[in-house]
Amino acid sequence: MATPLDQYHAAMDAAPEDDAARLRFFERLADAELFLLLEKEPEGDKISPEVFETSDASFVLVFDTEARLSQFVGRVAPYAALSGRIAATMLAGQGIGMALNPEVAPSSMLVPAEALSWLVDTLTHAPDEVEAKVESFTAPAGLPEVLITALDAKLATTAGLAKMAYLVGVTYESGTQSHLLGFVGAVDAAQGALAKAVNEALTFSGIEAGALDVGFFAASDPVAAQLARAGLRFDLPEPVAAQDYVPLSPGSDPNKPPILK
Repeated sequence: MATPLDQYHAAMDAAPEDDAARLRFFERLADAELFLLLEKEPEGDKISPEVFETSDASFVLVFDTEARLSQFVGRVAPYAALSGRIAATMLAGQGIGMALNPEVAPSSMLVPAEALSWLVDTLTHAPDEVEAKVESFTAPAGLPEVLITALDAKLATTAGLAKMAYLVGVTYESGTQSHLLGFVGAVDAAQGALAKAVNEALTFSGIEAGALDVGFFAASDPVAAQLARAGLRFDLPEPVAAQDYVPLSPGSDPNKPPILK
């Protein structure tokens, strides 16, 4: 069965000159859960990945399903489950790339160390913070469909960080016109992560930075009602119940990637 990574890889392969298709693949790689083949079981927060050597480069082996890892290895083997962004952060600066789904999937490819460094730099880029007074909101218009799709996919990964978001056209008191994604009922500590997620959707859609502003509003704020009247609504997923969550270790904390031994 084809996985989302297979589908994005196929789209990239079918249009090698299409930068947007390549960006969408790398966004999916960053958001995907990957299974990293290890030499031995983890020791605390330290892991020892299997490394595949070529004549001029080194690669760790990662798979986007456990079944594909098992198919490749053909035996019981230790692995670490972690997101693509954590894996890329762990490898950044090590001169080691990723062998994705080697020999077991249509998305089989070698991602060189230079590409992982670019990915980490892109993911760590933070949007600028500015303050501006809003004059009016209008229905969104003229935004490319690829951006709407990218926002929908990105917000699906932000369960529990806000209730909903509205995409609107906005005119500021200065006369400047733009588009704004207004989050309603966002967790205070998550505002930076939400702004960064929107920035990633812009970047990986090939849209110029700054094409979309982000704002945060309480559900009781009169502005929230204005957003609802004018905007395109995105409902964010409900958070997973605490009792159902089993953290993956190592790699469960995005701020503490595993340490290579």
